[in-house]
Amino acid sequence: MTTATQAPASDAKGHIDPAATLTGTAAVPVQTRSARPWSFDPDDFGMPTGREVNWKHTPLDRVASLLANEPAPHDVIGVEVIGPDAVEHRRLQKDEGPRGEVFRPEDVVSAIAWTQEPEAPLIRIPADTEIDEPVMVTLTGRGGVAHAHVVIEAQANSRGTVVLRHEGSAAQAQNVEIIVRDGASLTVVSVQRWDDDAVHLAAHQARVDRDATLTHIVVSLGGGLVRVNPSVELAGSGARGRLYGLSFADAGQHLESQVYLHHKGDHTNGDVLYKSALQGASARTVWIGDVLIGPDAVGTDSYEANRNLVLTDGARADSIPNLEIETGDIVGAGHASATGRFDDEQLFYLQARGIDEEQARRLVVLGFLAEIVQKIGIPSLEEEFIDAIEAELTGGVPA
Repeated sequence: MTTATQAPASDAKGHIDPAATLTGTAAVPVQTRSARPWSFDPDDFGMPTGREVNWKHTPLDRVASLLANEPAPHDVIGVEVIGPDAVEHRRLQKDEGPRGEVFRPEDVVSAIAWTQEPEAPLIRIPADTEIDEPVMVTLTGRGGVAHAHVVIEAQANSRGTVVLRHEGSAAQAQNVEIIVRDGASLTVVSVQRWDDDAVHLAAHQARVDRDATLTHIVVSLGGGLVRVNPSVELAGSGARGRLYGLSFADAGQHLESQVYLHHKGDHTNGDVLYKSALQGASARTVWIGDVLIGPDAVGTDSYEANRNLVLTDGARADSIPNLEIETGDIVGAGHASATGRFDDEQLFYLQARGIDEEQARRLVVLGFLAEIVQKIGIPSLEEEFIDAIEAELTGGVPA
């Protein structure tokens, strides 16, 4: 059994929720995000009760099928990979690097996914290689429970983009392990356009090395319950992390992201921005943002923000930003959160210029979310997402 980390009893410096321990250990509150316990063994976690820090906003009854440590068929998810010939594709065993170089399961679902996925696909951009076209990985659910562990590696001084596109119907537990070597620049886009009955729990963990850049973008538009949790460590000097998210929740949808950005190396730079729009009874979004600036992260410049636009009664957006700083020698750090309805002055301005109310509301929402869409840098996807947002606003179905 792999030994799990555990916060020491004397660790009382933090302000983040005091609620996660492993089974069989003393009941020591976890005071900081970095001290959260981990294990590769699902039995170490036990079943969540809903009181744990990383489960208290997630409806457990809707994820029950992913809490059972039982084998699942390997044909539940169809996989199609399209990309340049220069990109390496192969499968990794559990003890074969770079699988496990970065990833550490922090909950029972990700530990189950690790255990139940004997071979993990590797997508590797070789050193000193720049790919002009993105690697498109389309994952199509065919119904049932699925487990996955994916490794994405950008070797030294490489450049490229990988898109993970999820559609169809499934209950999927997914681990994504991302390694950005020295001087590399990698963009990872995770798109959730599942059917209405799908459940998707994903843990993305990344390490960014010296003078490297990771742009990580989460777009959640479909699925009954979608939870994508990115955890990024800026490990090397001069590392940069750009973490962006976009979601549009309709009636009955639960769209969630728990974001963790750890500034570990010196002179690192972080930018976190997530935006959500919600409409319909019981539409819900959850965003938890944790930023840790470690004791050696001198010269850090970091900012995180979450903005939510509530379009109808009955929708709910939970937003919890946290910032922890362990060194005083930084360039700057901040966090912000805002949730509200339409700005009446914006609507009045547009209507005063002859635009009817419905069209004015549409323009406000598109303008609000377009900031994230434009960061993707892939014109075909940007156009698709704008069309999808317009369809959500009109109640239609995008082409």
